[in-house]
Amino acid sequence: MSIQNDSFDFAKMTEAERLACLKQYQIALSSEEALKIQELLKRPPSLSECILWGIQGSEHCSYKSSRIHLKTLTTNGPNVISGAKEDAGIVAVAVDRKGHRYGLVVSHESHNHPSQIVPFEGAATGIGGNVRDVCCMGATVIANADGLRFGATNQHKSQWVRQGVVAGIASYSNAIGVPNLAGDVYYDERYNDNCLVTVVSLGIIREDQITHSYAPKNAEGYDLILIGKPTDNSGFGGASFASVDLKEEDKSQNRGAVQEPNAFLGRMLLQSSYSLFKKLAEMGKLDEVGFKDLGAGGIACASVELAEAGGYGAEVNLDAVHVGMQGLHPSVILCAETQERYMWVSPPGLSEFILKHYNEDFALPKISEGARASIIGKITKDGFYKVSYRDQTLIHAKAEDICKGIVYNRPHKAPKFEHTEPQLGKVDNRESLVKLLAHPNIASQQSIYENYDKQVQGRTVIERGQADAGVMQPFNSNDFPKEIQATGIALSLADNPRFGLIDPYWAAANAVIEAMMNVAAVGASPEAITDCLCFANPEKPEQMWEIVESIKGIKAACDGVYLKDYPTAATPVIAGNVSLYNESKSGPIPPSPMIACVGKLKDASAAINFDFKQAGSLVVLVGERKNEYGGSVFYALYDELGAHLPKPDFNTVQNQIFALTDAIDKNFILAAKTINRGGFAVALARMCFGNYIGAEIRMDESLLFSESPGFILEVSELHWDEVKTIFNTYQVTIELVGKTTRKGIIEINDFGISVKEAHQAWEGEHC
Repeated sequence: MSIQNDSFDFAKMTEAERLACLKQYQIALSSEEALKIQELLKRPPSLSECILWGIQGSEHCSYKSSRIHLKTLTTNGPNVISGAKEDAGIVAVAVDRKGHRYGLVVSHESHNHPSQIVPFEGAATGIGGNVRDVCCMGATVIANADGLRFGATNQHKSQWVRQGVVAGIASYSNAIGVPNLAGDVYYDERYNDNCLVTVVSLGIIREDQITHSYAPKNAEGYDLILIGKPTDNSGFGGASFASVDLKEEDKSQNRGAVQEPNAFLGRMLLQSSYSLFKKLAEMGKLDEVGFKDLGAGGIACASVELAEAGGYGAEVNLDAVHVGMQGLHPSVILCAETQERYMWVSPPGLSEFILKHYNEDFALPKISEGARASIIGKITKDGFYKVSYRDQTLIHAKAEDICKGIVYNRPHKAPKFEHTEPQLGKVDNRESLVKLLAHPNIASQQSIYENYDKQVQGRTVIERGQADAGVMQPFNSNDFPKEIQATGIALSLADNPRFGLIDPYWAAANAVIEAMMNVAAVGASPEAITDCLCFANPEKPEQMWEIVESIKGIKAACDGVYLKDYPTAATPVIAGNVSLYNESKSGPIPPSPMIACVGKLKDASAAINFDFKQAGSLVVLVGERKNEYGGSVFYALYDELGAHLPKPDFNTVQNQIFALTDAIDKNFILAAKTINRGGFAVALARMCFGNYIGAEIRMDESLLFSESPGFILEVSELHWDEVKTIFNTYQVTIELVGKTTRKGIIEINDFGISVKEAHQAWEGEHC
């Protein structure tokens, strides 16, 4: 095997030699992919080219196994300002009197493998990267949220991972002054060796003030300006590392692929960039620049994507990059995922202004050692991506070839399995309710979210833990037109991994429906969703089938629930991420389509939580209770999975959402709770805890713990007729099942439990 001039003639190697070479140099390419790259280049590729293709062509960056399936999703609509095509999606939530639309910017990413290896740093840098994705759209970041999956609570390692992840999220979010608005946590032994750390970040922007992550028109000769921390070797190969199975024996080596956070510098970069956005807007220059976060693949991926997305090429000079370590290999300078960095595309006449803004006005070199803004390259019109170092050409390839990666249409087939319903015999409902309330997947998660700042920035209306969705009033200052200041937004996350073990199609569809219903329960109309698809090895047909079926389920649910303001438009998917190879020697994770939904309210003050407000109110059930216990927490009490998971009718769910949000908007609903984990009885108990108000209920006890979707509502007798009229208008059946009481007891048919005892079971320390 001959290697000369730092290049690899894969065509002249045997299969065994290619594999040995790729392993020796830790190049994240298959033998076939290495040959494909050499064919594209029409010459042997250099080491730097191999590394770049291994990163840019990874599942994390190119979606090479999922891309053809993701294209089936609806990503645009009448309320979409920018769909799933840049670093973050944007959905319109308000319009001022001048006709300006104001958007909610949403990014949804994962940082799973890094967080399993180094929990604090992995989770913290996951927050940092997601925040930068929102900022680089020109937006002010207003909120974070997290969807977390950890191993069994009785495992010391799982506890260590959970503690580190939560501390990392809290440390970074709190330090940069961004509140945590919502979250979703689940524990299962199948996550023992593969935790999931997914993050949603929100921002706000006026439509005509958006910055884009591509070179603008007529950008030939424009400068590439690198902003932020000096490049080091941290995070080198991070995207590639995120696209392979986790192996215990590789963990020490993989620590180097985890980035290192600097939240203080991250905060300063946010503030300085906000200031620059404002200056550029005042100068009328926003349409002359491009702006992008440096995430996966570092300088290489940011520069080539900025250029290629605008139809250009680029030249990068690594000698001009400000570095924090001596002796770095040029491929490390090019591809390391050092945190707290951005890149601008700027016309030469504006570049000095940008350099001065960061280096002098905001004094980055004085804030953090080695941090600064530097011109490192230019946009070219020839479509080629060229990288040089010390007068040597490291990369010379078509930008389009690099960015499109290698797309697979992988084989997929349904596994052979048959799920059956267990025969449990007679069940003590009172005892079951206590056990469910104490179950880690239902019990209070206050020990997690109390680590987070939830009120910083002064926009939060309903905090995490107070309702099924967090609520904000994002435009509540005089910086915005008075007519939009009351606008509210809501955010919720959802996924039941036990559903995925039964049927990944319905697991995904239920996650979409639950997230939508959660935002409706506070009074918000669902406006868009995001998906963070966490699965195992796509090279195994049965596991690829899980991915394909989940995407089908997302599409069916989104296409089946229309936008309230646009009754013929499907709910769009505006952002997301794919995280594959979540598998270790102990097995694959459950199919985990992590879904977030954002909604809007005309007036944030109309939002409601799920606490019963008064005695003597009517307790109303929305949604038929069915024998759909498959994947439920109730079955988990008996170590059973079941077969019959919820299969909601999408049109019925849509009408329930429309009716409920109408009724909340008219102030006819005092409290609302989505029925999900633990079913009706658990949802009812949760509504009693806030004000220690009890309830007397009459309903079919055999369906108390079914997780069929629905709502429980608190309605005063004064508005009962109006509520019935609204729901009848949408042809939605509602059922009066009881009343709230002053007795402080939850009474369901013939059994009862004090609110205090139920609350203590739910509030105990379980993790």
